[in-house]
Amino acid sequence: MEQEAVQLDRETFSCSICLDLLKDPVTIPCGHSFCLSCIKTHWDEEDQKRIYCCPQCREIFTQRLVLKKNTMLAALVEQLKKTGLQAAPADHCFAGPEDVACDFCTGRKLKAIKSCLVYLASYCEKHLQPHYDSATFKKHKLVEPSKNLQENICSQHDEVMKMFCRTDQKCICSICLMDKHKGHDTVSAKEERTERQRELEERRGKIQQRIQDREKDVKLLQQEVEAINHSADKTVEDSEKIFTELIRLIQKRSSDVKQQIRSQQETEVSRVKELQEKMEQEITELKKKEAELKQLLNTEDHNQFLHSYPSLSALSESTHSSSINIRPLRHFEDVTAAVSELRDKLQDIIRDTWTNFSLTITEVEVLLSEPEPKSRAGFLKYLCLITLDPNTANMYLLLSQGNRKVTWMGQHQSYSSHSKRFTGCSQVLSRENLTGRCYWEVEWRGTVVYVAVAYKDISRAGSGIESRFGSNNKSWVLDCSKASSRFGHNNMWTSISGPVSSRIGVYLDHSAGILSFYSVSETMTLLHRVQTTFTQPLHAGLLVGFNCGDFAEFCKPK
Repeated sequence: MEQEAVQLDRETFSCSICLDLLKDPVTIPCGHSFCLSCIKTHWDEEDQKRIYCCPQCREIFTQRLVLKKNTMLAALVEQLKKTGLQAAPADHCFAGPEDVACDFCTGRKLKAIKSCLVYLASYCEKHLQPHYDSATFKKHKLVEPSKNLQENICSQHDEVMKMFCRTDQKCICSICLMDKHKGHDTVSAKEERTERQRELEERRGKIQQRIQDREKDVKLLQQEVEAINHSADKTVEDSEKIFTELIRLIQKRSSDVKQQIRSQQETEVSRVKELQEKMEQEITELKKKEAELKQLLNTEDHNQFLHSYPSLSALSESTHSSSINIRPLRHFEDVTAAVSELRDKLQDIIRDTWTNFSLTITEVEVLLSEPEPKSRAGFLKYLCLITLDPNTANMYLLLSQGNRKVTWMGQHQSYSSHSKRFTGCSQVLSRENLTGRCYWEVEWRGTVVYVAVAYKDISRAGSGIESRFGSNNKSWVLDCSKASSRFGHNNMWTSISGPVSSRIGVYLDHSAGILSFYSVSETMTLLHRVQTTFTQPLHAGLLVGFNCGDFAEFCKPK
């Protein structure tokens, strides 16, 4: 009882602003007391409003009061301090705005430390004590302080809801059980909670397992990042050395060719100049001879003429050809052609090798891959602008519109011979290598038009299955013929049901092995989808024939 009295004194002599024992206590007209510094600070903040109120009861004063120390309170506070209790025990802290307050405290309420689910009330330590002392209360269910206890009361009958209706999936009271929920599947709230708790524990277990799995995946991905960085750094270093060696080799070869050309130049120039000197000497001799003949012809003395004639009439034969054949500017063209051919081969090798780099790198398997787009706008995010390679076009095909359109002409076009050219099939491939996610659209018109993708190493010779799109394992094709549209791969053909529009959309996800063909009009209609594994970069391909004017074009979607 003595401790309880001390605690009561502490509450009585505490400042409601700082919640500590009063320091230099002052009492204002409403009867409430505060620390002198606390009330001054509080009113300093209200100076601009010119309205001063009690922080506890909110009574308003029209002017700021002159505060004087309450000597009696100060003496009582000093007496209280002598008890040695400088701070209130933690269990008796006052409730703040965010705390659950004790329902049985009067005046300023203390923090609740427990809530009772039977009485649906919250208690501080002092008011909770009967729950520990009385056998009647010991069976009550105590939980952490809760502000939501009223949610356990039936809004219609003001009864505690101890039942759960599985039919309506809601908590109910005993009166509801006999009224609106009569005949429903009902159980006690405890039983339903046990069942739901079991389900949650199972879900929690699954989530924990997924967390463990994902943590393992993250660790593997981190290891993969480190491996990629290490491999990339080493590859950059090695490739720089190799390119340096390659550049040095080309420079050495360039120097050798230059030296050979200059040596050959010197030899040829020396030979020609030697021949030139001999001819100039012969010209000098011939001019001397011509002068002597001219002099003889001008001699008027017949006898003198006849005497000199035998020695001057004979003309020695030239040791050189009477005519010199000069090849016009063709001394070193063969060397230039050889160097040009070497350059073209190197360009092809570098281009092909460069585009294959992405395939030589092992891709990290993504746990959540992006799905195929559902709308045309989604496909257009992966739009690729494709151009055709003139070196692959069949001789009957004409390329136009910046090498985006191919037309069947019915007669040979002026193409130079090339090892990449299709010789028997009226086909053409794109310049671009296609990897990753790509989308393009083809506008077409004609009797026979194929929209295809193919590996670069598809055969180019003849018109057999080795080179024709769709007839081998190196190409995939949609035959757009209006009479009987079909899909072909490795000479196996599948009929396409439904009409095919004059615009075809092609979606490629190289790493996922997905190839889809769509009929594009007001909406996009899937014609055929392929799920496979692509082992090389792909090239877009077109086959057009066999009526003059039939065409296909890689168009720019609007």
